[in-house]
Amino acid sequence: MFFFFGVGSRQQDLGPGQTRTCPRCSNTTVWRRLRQSTQLTVFFVPVARWGRQELETCGVCGESVAV
Repeated sequence: MFFFFGVGSRQQDLGPGQTRTCPRCSNTTVWRRLRQSTQLTVFFVPVARWGRQELETCGVCGESVAV
């Protein structure tokens, strides 16, 4: 009997966030808001999710900040 399972992260795009100045690249842009969680899959079907957090990400360099 074989079981295909995996653990990975999942990101869901929630749309535009605030206009911020990035501490890494110093550009002022509208950041993207994301919801990120870790999930367990069995036979490619999500079974459990944990560690949910919301982030905003710089569109230029990819720097993330927890919201």
